[in-house]
Amino acid sequence: MGETKPVLPRRYHRLRNVLNRRQTDLTVLLEDVNKPHNFSAIIRTCDAVGVFSAHAVYEQGKVPAFSETAQGSQKWVNIHSHPDLQTAATHLKRRDFTIYAAHLSEKAVDYCTPDYTRPSAILFGAEKWGVSEEAMALADQAIYIPMLGMVQSLNVSVAAAVILFEAQRQRLAAGYYDQVRLDSETYHRTLFQWAYPELAAAYDKAGKPYPRLGDDGQIITHN
Repeated sequence: MGETKPVLPRRYHRLRNVLNRRQTDLTVLLEDVNKPHNFSAIIRTCDAVGVFSAHAVYEQGKVPAFSETAQGSQKWVNIHSHPDLQTAATHLKRRDFTIYAAHLSEKAVDYCTPDYTRPSAILFGAEKWGVSEEAMALADQAIYIPMLGMVQSLNVSVAAAVILFEAQRQRLAAGYYDQVRLDSETYHRTLFQWAYPELAAAYDKAGKPYPRLGDDGQIITHN
């Protein structure tokens, strides 16, 4: 694949420290959150609390462009786009996720009530309409953030931050960030992609496996 400048050891160890804390069983499902600013802010929060992958469904079939708000966080959070809500919900439930819809309704519970140490997907709806009836029918539980002012809801990206940081609080208390939660294959593949993104793309295009990495991120090759 040609000569490649090695990643700096300090950066490599920072990448590892972040990956060591990634949570594979905490995620968001975004339903037509179509404003780039909001979409980017939610993904930035996902990165901040250690979400490994996010999920999205869009009527137009296209994820919004990222704004400067993302601050590059999209490079660290995998984003899976699904063709429709049913497909997204099935994908998550097959992996034992409980889907919590951020939606004010008679059956909604305070957002602090659920046990987010269990596999949890937080569903957020479009800025103007919120979570749709179709999405609500696929959710397991509605949750709400208590409001003490005149307005009834927060901006969707702010609501996402509030709920995700509650999930982080619970998981920190349970020690979930003290152990690697990714399987070995996913861990090493992701680490190589983070450390050497352009080289990883070249290996993917060629259909070749990634080489191993040394203790400080150096690529180990065999003659």
